[in-house]
Amino acid sequence: MASVARSFTRIASHSAPRTSSVRTTTTSNARRAFTRQTLQSSSRRAYASGPGRASSNTPYILGALALAGAGGAYFYYNNGSFIAAKEGSSGDTRGAFTPNKDDYQKVYNAIAQRLEEKDDYDDGSYGPVIVRLAWHCSGTYDKETGTGGSNGATMRFAPEGDHGANAGLKAARDFLDPVKQQFPWITYSDLWTLAGVCAIQEMQGPVVPWRPGRTDRDVSMCTPDGRLPDGAKEQSHLRAIFGRMGFDDREIVALSGAHALGRCHTDRSGFDGPWSFSPTVVSNDYFRLLLGEKWNFRKWNGPKQYQDVASKSLMMLPTDMALIKDKEFKKHVERYAKDDQAFFNEFRDVLVKLFELGVPFQSKPEDRMTLKPTTSD
Repeated sequence: MASVARSFTRIASHSAPRTSSVRTTTTSNARRAFTRQTLQSSSRRAYASGPGRASSNTPYILGALALAGAGGAYFYYNNGSFIAAKEGSSGDTRGAFTPNKDDYQKVYNAIAQRLEEKDDYDDGSYGPVIVRLAWHCSGTYDKETGTGGSNGATMRFAPEGDHGANAGLKAARDFLDPVKQQFPWITYSDLWTLAGVCAIQEMQGPVVPWRPGRTDRDVSMCTPDGRLPDGAKEQSHLRAIFGRMGFDDREIVALSGAHALGRCHTDRSGFDGPWSFSPTVVSNDYFRLLLGEKWNFRKWNGPKQYQDVASKSLMMLPTDMALIKDKEFKKHVERYAKDDQAFFNEFRDVLVKLFELGVPFQSKPEDRMTLKPTTSD
């Protein structure tokens, strides 16, 4: 039922005409009211255009042998193939195992199933924090030194896992551990980025091409702190952080659209609240709200952040507001606010680039695969 509801909201939210403000025409309001009423009776994870009820917050790679607990199978990675060194108690071997698209679809489906069944996280979905894990493990890339990026999954270790920007991501890593146990042949690096693709697609976002080939590294490859964005800063900081990875202004704004998802927490970043009324649905609402709402500084004892005047339930960070203060950024905000398909297309492309930064693939770009969302069934 939940997957049916999410598919319905995607159709409903993108078939109705949109304006630059959350306050729409009487006809549009009627459509959205119908959508909300329908979904409130069928799913906690739904598209919304206004404030609702508060949410309840109820190894180097497989270079070392990895044990598949249930089957007693040992695997090691060699030149793009996973070798079954031992299978079962009889000790018989099976030779080289090279995962194909069907194998990765099974991993995808296992992640999607957990996203469907485990709704005891913010706003009823682990999806946003899974996207944040995939983004943060990839966004450490430095094009000048060739270090960082998704290749390595070094956030497994304390130096990097304890960086302030990664606070709260243990929840995402723990969420994926059962999937790793079920499919011991997949590297953490591939698993985390594949999970990011899965979360985006299962939250009604674009289909994101993906390819495997990342290896897991040891603690010596952890990246230094400070490579991820600081929400308290503005446009020069954004250009410095994203420019180090190789992104231009348009790509910076497209990636920022992920802020339609999830929320901030005072015990992690220090900030508080969601960016949009539908924090478990991928949409262009982040851009529409940035332009269409009035924003004031929130009066509170926390760090500087903005609050929408109308509902006082949404927030924006200084880095968010920088996107409409800077004219080069703003023109892309305006374009995405008017055209959700343009946003989806460019968001998809920049995610592919982000997740592949610094990865020494043996495959070619044309070998990328698209994995089927369970919501398309």
